Amino acid sequence: MVGSPRSVIIAVDGPLASGKGTIARALGARFGVPHLDTGALYRAVAVAMIEKGLPPEDADAAEEVARTLDVNAIDEGKIRTAGAGVAASVVSAHPRVRAALLDVQRIFATQPGGAVLDGRDIGTVICPDADVKLFVTADEESRAWRRRAELVNRGEDISFEQVLGQLRQRDARDASRADAPMLKAEDALELDTSEMSVDEAVREAIRLVEQKLG
Repeated sequence: MVGSPRSVIIAVDGPLASGKGTIARALGARFGVPHLDTGALYRAVAVAMIEKGLPPEDADAAEEVARTLDVNAIDEGKIRTAGAGVAASVVSAHPRVRAALLDVQRIFATQPGGAVLDGRDIGTVICPDADVKLFVTADEESRAWRRRAELVNRGEDISFEQVLGQLRQRDARDASRADAPMLKAEDALELDTSEMSVDEAVREAIRLVEQKLG
């Protein structure tokens, strides 16, 4: 691990299974700053809704859950299922839920020394003044195969076609929501990981960030 010589905020955005989470964690380790997977916050809200028997479309209930969310009690096993991902996409479209979680994310980003945050609106909404912005992407099929492998490794029985369908729905919902849609920031550096291994993608991301920071 190499410590960051100054406070640095790195925003990493991109669609599901593009590799942004893996890259963001690696950047946090490389530059010696903490990492926040902001998608985990929305997944946690979605799981809490499901466990309470509430539909993710219920904006009032989702806002209440978001405002009382204990970020230190998030169950990684529960939030990484396919069902949690689908519900999270619905929950994250509620403007009041996004507003409730906005301060949590900004406080994390502005801590001494800096931070790395990954999500879908980090560079455009959460940290528009980030020192470096990356937009990580990959083609649909590459992302669907990666996501299916992840789910199968977690014990889920799901086909490639099912994953691809869910991924397309998620992309459409994320890009079309009225509040903070997934967009590439104008000053973001784009990284296409379609033909890259994990190590290659991480190395290229580190190179881009180091080049940007000078």
